[in-house]
Amino acid sequence: MPDKIDLEKLCAEKGLRITDQRRVIARVISDAEDHPDVETLHERASEVDPRISIATVYRTVRLFEEAGILDRHDFGDGRARYEAVPEAHHDHLIDVETGNVIEFVDPELEALQKQIAEKLGYRLVDHRMELYGVSADRKR
Repeated sequence: MPDKIDLEKLCAEKGLRITDQRRVIARVISDAEDHPDVETLHERASEVDPRISIATVYRTVRLFEEAGILDRHDFGDGRARYEAVPEAHHDHLIDVETGNVIEFVDPELEALQKQIAEKLGYRLVDHRMELYGVSADRKR
């Protein structure tokens, strides 16, 4: 798992006004060790400040996403899930049975993606990889 990102600090660097409720939501996202959806973020933020509404969480997530400090993912479960924009690139493996998301980095895979882009006449500037699987221990 990559190092923890300080969303509150990133908000300040981007010049975003940080209200008390945005501060709570930023900390909840920064502290997340998973990729929570808005409902999960609301549950966690409400534990800190019960006055935070789901609408506030939606607005704040959209603001953070537009500011480029929050990444939105669709892991095929019908829910938008979020993580702070990582400092270092990583990819995701999603367990389709449990919904668990495993972050990984594979230098060989990164090199292969670059080679493929070059073979097709492109210079790779970014990519997002999501692998979907079931546990190899699962009985067939």
